[in-house]
Amino acid sequence: MLIGLFVLAGCTRGEKVPGEHQSWRNYGGGPDQSKYIELTDITKANVSSLKEAWFYSTGDHQAYQFNPIIVDTLMFVLAKNNSLVALNAETGKEVWIHAGLRGMTRRGINYWQNADGSDRRLIFQMDDYLQEIDALTGKSIEDFGTEGAVDLRLGLGRDPKTITRIQSGTPGGIYDSLVILGSSPGESFMSAPGWIRAYNVVTGKLAWTFHTIPQPGEFGYDTWPKDAYKYVGGVNCWGEMTVDEKRGIVYIPLGSPTYDYYGADRLGSGLFGDCLVALDARTGKRIWHHQLVHHDLWDYDFSAAPQLVTVTHDGKQIDAVAVAGKNGFLFAFDRVSGDPLWPIEERPVPPSDVPGEKAWPTQPFPTVLPPFARQTMTAKDITPYLLTPEEKASWVKKIDSMQTGLFKPPSTQYATLAIPGAVGGASWGSTAANPEKGVVYVRSIDWPSFYGKMSKRLPDKGGKKAHPLESGEAIYSTNCQVCHGQNRTGLVGPSLIDIAAKVDFNEFRKLLASGKGEMPAFPHLETRAMGALYRFLAGGGNGPQSQPPSGPVVATGGAPGAIRPQTSANRWDPNGYGLPYPEGVKAPAARYFIPGGWGLGYPYLIKPPWSTITAYDLNKGSILWQIPIGEDRDAAAEGGKNTGVPRSQRNGMIVTSTGVLFCTAKDGKIYAFDADTGKTLWSAALPMGTEGLPSLYEVHGRHYLAVCATSPLVFGKGERSNSANMSPATQGGYVVFALPN
Repeated sequence: MLIGLFVLAGCTRGEKVPGEHQSWRNYGGGPDQSKYIELTDITKANVSSLKEAWFYSTGDHQAYQFNPIIVDTLMFVLAKNNSLVALNAETGKEVWIHAGLRGMTRRGINYWQNADGSDRRLIFQMDDYLQEIDALTGKSIEDFGTEGAVDLRLGLGRDPKTITRIQSGTPGGIYDSLVILGSSPGESFMSAPGWIRAYNVVTGKLAWTFHTIPQPGEFGYDTWPKDAYKYVGGVNCWGEMTVDEKRGIVYIPLGSPTYDYYGADRLGSGLFGDCLVALDARTGKRIWHHQLVHHDLWDYDFSAAPQLVTVTHDGKQIDAVAVAGKNGFLFAFDRVSGDPLWPIEERPVPPSDVPGEKAWPTQPFPTVLPPFARQTMTAKDITPYLLTPEEKASWVKKIDSMQTGLFKPPSTQYATLAIPGAVGGASWGSTAANPEKGVVYVRSIDWPSFYGKMSKRLPDKGGKKAHPLESGEAIYSTNCQVCHGQNRTGLVGPSLIDIAAKVDFNEFRKLLASGKGEMPAFPHLETRAMGALYRFLAGGGNGPQSQPPSGPVVATGGAPGAIRPQTSANRWDPNGYGLPYPEGVKAPAARYFIPGGWGLGYPYLIKPPWSTITAYDLNKGSILWQIPIGEDRDAAAEGGKNTGVPRSQRNGMIVTSTGVLFCTAKDGKIYAFDADTGKTLWSAALPMGTEGLPSLYEVHGRHYLAVCATSPLVFGKGERSNSANMSPATQGGYVVFALPN
């Protein structure tokens, strides 16, 4: 960790920004991403009286992860076949619709206005372009960038035509007149780098860039092989970033370099992979950093929002920042200096047996803060539910033959059990805080990954096609069936029924090349194979045939300058080796891969609880309480209690100044807990499952709780239900609760 020079102008510890935590104008409530709000009408005593105030149907059967934002009396949501819709926040009545925004940032958008409120903008990414819409009229702002758009593929030091995806599913952050963006460039060899960039919200002009993979002469360059910045990808913020407005610091949690599980072409600790980085929000200059996983071989990205709290530490009041990771650890630092609140030890971890690989010999371990997730699993930890005796016996034998343990690298000799796995621990939306009390809340899942023996692929020099399958059905059964089911109705992954009505071929091709969320990339599939698979899933159709939404449509399709980017998918070597290394780069002769994706097919295999909320008191460095979140229907039918819900990766929390903690769960409910004790105060069933963050806001003195409920429910081994009440006709939408008038 190195601390840079930084001057704090007019800041004292614990000082509040005027209007902070009073509204829900941006993703996560506000720039600090605390999900904390100072609205006092809803209390522990009356929260059980919350009732549905209004419901807005999305008008389709798509699963949205959108966090509604509310500005004055307008609520902005994603609905109606990927349209941005402005609603009256008191009634749910449509005010305007900007239709046809397929490919828009799926988790939320940003809002910005000038000093007098005469210029109000909604800022979002779509198809790798940055765009803006006038918040009052719903029309694109065409003098932003070039004809209303900024191409985010440009300026990354790579051929833009080889970049299959760059935009993040999370909207970034706002500071002053800047929008600060992360990215999600994919997780394969030769993915694009995940540089942090800031753009002027009025002009679209690039203001600054922070190279997450350092270039010659920059700090950290010597932690990589020579010229690694030319070919290593990732090291990106695909999740949530946090802005300290009063200090002008943005805290960025960064992910792993690519390829996630093999790093022979990126030997070294690899700054700034898996770091918490504090940047000057005005200039992008590094203030301090801490690397929390060295030379990542487990996909242990940091994506949950760093939480800003004020604590009493060693008799002094300290403004701190805490960040939670996939590996189950919470780390806490002085927000200004970057010094850890408690010592972090470098402890020895196992080496790798993969040819060419050199696992880093130590990893950082917190010494005081206990982990919030389980980090070990043996055959004794297998679930008593959802398995037949034969299945359990088989898994006992498998696990006894696997290598396991925290930071055990994937192997060419043994199968590997990783706990937490690649999507375990904390992810986006997983953290919240009461900044004044110094309490941080972490919602996490114990989801193991099971990796087969790593396999080697050599470059194809003979011109043979590595994927001879011509049948889309055969391609599906080989690559997709384990997650999406034999009948395409969904298991670990979602249903692919009618996928062509939701995703066109260009977006489908980008998805396969780069991966998304829990889904790994499939770069070994040629464009022809992708086409065969798409036609199979589409049932021979020609792609989306959606109807324009009804209602007050004011515009369609976004800005004229945002032309859907064309990728050079055919430049990928057909055996999955990826683009060639740049000339002159010394690289391994072969690359190693995890077979079968990310090993995510068994989220229920470890015994419950599968998902929990953990409350940390950072004044003491201890856990205040921990409870399961949600109840699995199938495990409950077998006698399970307090199980939590497997696959509970995409839910979020809200903390109120009155001591209520709201949290969505994968069982199709929204819960209210006592933020001080974890006691359940209230719950309500939703018309469908929910993903993403809820919102809490005030209009004309009345307080409202908004939840996006549009996702199918998944219980037990993966049976999917259309809604909480099992009605296949139920359409999802936005449910808004309030106390009785």
